Amino acid sequence: MVEAGSSMMPADVAAEPDVVLFAVPKKGRLHQDVMKLLNGAGLDAKRPDRLDVAMCNDVPVKLVFLPAADIPSYVMEGNVDVGISGSDMLEEAIIEDQDGAANVKVLQHLGFGKCKLCLEAPVAAQANGKPEAFAGKRIVTSFPGLARRYFKKFDEERGVSTHIKVVSGSVEAACQLGLADAVVDLVETGTTMKAAGLEVVSQIFESEALLFQQLHNGKETERTTKAETIEVIIKRIGGYLTAMRYMMLIYNCHVSMLEACTKITPGKRSPTITKLQDDGWHAVSVLVEKGRSNATMDALAKAGAQDVLCIPILNTRM
Repeated sequence: MVEAGSSMMPADVAAEPDVVLFAVPKKGRLHQDVMKLLNGAGLDAKRPDRLDVAMCNDVPVKLVFLPAADIPSYVMEGNVDVGISGSDMLEEAIIEDQDGAANVKVLQHLGFGKCKLCLEAPVAAQANGKPEAFAGKRIVTSFPGLARRYFKKFDEERGVSTHIKVVSGSVEAACQLGLADAVVDLVETGTTMKAAGLEVVSQIFESEALLFQQLHNGKETERTTKAETIEVIIKRIGGYLTAMRYMMLIYNCHVSMLEACTKITPGKRSPTITKLQDDGWHAVSVLVEKGRSNATMDALAKAGAQDVLCIPILNTRM
């Protein structure tokens, strides 16, 4: 299938029985976010100049750098074992290749790369904000499958056929150039959209980065060295994502204040409480969400806790 960017697999990628081929975006903001994730999760690799493959340092994993739009197809077709791309690109690939839908399984939602796929139109042609008003008209997009699926209901209701034209970039310019009446494009901050004189008519799909796996005949990889390595990948990435979400709080408190303080800090499962040599005093360590760490420290100090420390976490295994 692989048609989105019509990219070729790097010539120096050879299938090895015990080496997991891991497809990652080769450029752009998503590439930067993914590499930060992999480095933090201990899946770092040194990428040689001018090569689109790199072997991870301490696990049998080979990173394959590909256009993000092509990664879902390569995973579904079994050219690579696992990959990271946007859920919008995965959904588009599934729509365009129904036979491949059963050959991919989402392993983790990664929490970054969030954006929305929207129907956008010039401010003067908003049609009272009704998306069905654009059925039967010219729509330019890089996501033809998602656009067709979205307009299918409107087309059937109105007895028309929406004209979907595919372009690979600068979608937002299509209306100004007279190529489209509206566009279906990704919106992150909305800056580019507004600069092109467009506004959102409706949201079609909400996207974020995903880790997904290739299945063999609809089944997961059998218990092999490669399957065990994929489990290591999942645990390492999950551990790093948890570490990025939480901080470790450590504090001392008297037994008379212990109940009040632990109510403030119930922890992810429960706080760890250790008796100190000073009579009646305890040390408490607990995970708290990063966004609440300062407010939690304030509440602990007010409740009588002392020596409150907030420590960043590099990685975890939960």
